[in-house]
Amino acid sequence: MHLIMILTALSLAWLLRCRYSKATGNWIQRWQKTLLLFLLPPLLLLMTALAVLLMGPQGQMIGLHTDGFSYSLVLVSVGLAVGFGVHLAAQGWQSIHKIRTYPQVDLDGQSARLLDHLTLFSAQIGFWQPELVVSQGLLQTLKPEHLQAVLTHEQAHYYYRDTFWFFWLGWLRQITLWLPNTEALWQELLLLRELRADHWARQRVDSLLLAESLLMVVSAPMMVSENFCAAFSRATPHNRLQERIEALLGESESPTPSPSWTWSWVFLSLLPLMAVPFHS
Repeated sequence: MHLIMILTALSLAWLLRCRYSKATGNWIQRWQKTLLLFLLPPLLLLMTALAVLLMGPQGQMIGLHTDGFSYSLVLVSVGLAVGFGVHLAAQGWQSIHKIRTYPQVDLDGQSARLLDHLTLFSAQIGFWQPELVVSQGLLQTLKPEHLQAVLTHEQAHYYYRDTFWFFWLGWLRQITLWLPNTEALWQELLLLRELRADHWARQRVDSLLLAESLLMVVSAPMMVSENFCAAFSRATPHNRLQERIEALLGESESPTPSPSWTWSWVFLSLLPLMAVPFHS
């Protein structure tokens, strides 16, 4: 019975991802739809694994016997997933430890770590309480008003706790790379994360300054993993850079979210847990 549950969950997860097409609408509608499609398959698999572990290696359900092989298979898979998470967290802590060796500077009352490098770089690095890192090249190159625009964008990443949430999303990405369209969804989420931060920042600084700053620094290389780093200066393909610029220079409006019932699909991932009471 365990094996039937596992194969059913795998088939559903595969089919859900195969139906991926780029979401349309405003950025917040795209964010909700893309995030839902990214989350639902791995959550379904994780809940199935949890259900199997709760039921144990022996017993029966609706007249069908369970077996130790499928239970062991799930146990190994969960162990690998945990191992990926621990490895990712260790990489994050190493990056945090490294940036804490950089000198601190004060930027208009905002504390930041100074990277002694001529590239134009700025990023929030960490987990729930990330640290702002800026490069010497950024401070030397940008005018004060452009620098303020960049810092405001980084404040948006801090406001949304992007580094914390994308650590967990990055973990789900790693354990489901074998599913169709995982990387396409991940890249779309990264773009939408920047569009969200741009929208937040343009309400506080001039959008033209933001667009000019973006053009100046967007070619800077990513120096740490994007799983726990949110950077204004992240290298971006031309079409995505153009989309960010057009969004900044377009008319400001309050995006309309998708209907709240859209998230009811998340309950689909909890269905495997409903089988637990029927196990004996």
